[in-house]
Amino acid sequence: MMEIVTSRQIEIVDITDGIERYVNDCGREKGICLVYSLHTTTALIINEADEALLNDILKLMEKIAPQAAGYQHDRGDGNAHAHLRAALLGNSVIIPIEKGGLALGTWQRILFIEMDGPRKRRLSIRIIGD
Repeated sequence: MMEIVTSRQIEIVDITDGIERYVNDCGREKGICLVYSLHTTTALIINEADEALLNDILKLMEKIAPQAAGYQHDRGDGNAHAHLRAALLGNSVIIPIEKGGLALGTWQRILFIEMDGPRKRRLSIRIIGD
């Protein structure tokens, strides 16, 4: 289990180093690592962690599912936009493990996206393999 404390309503947190430490501590030489968010208003993606690109991703999410756009769910919690954004991106990633570490491409990073913060969030991490 991994815990993340977010500080803004919407933000992207690079969690790659924490996941890499978890994989290293498990001692598996090869297999897969599943990272799964236990929340319906967060997402996990693999992409480049360039600040300009991260800002573009946040702007795209606002454009695709703007806040307070008359969603039915807003009658309750007022966070339908966060649920819709999370549904579009997904709540898990699977990364191969090779030679005891994450087999990521040169620019690939594991990114946690908060869409209804600030909050304390939990991720489930599972390692399957040798």
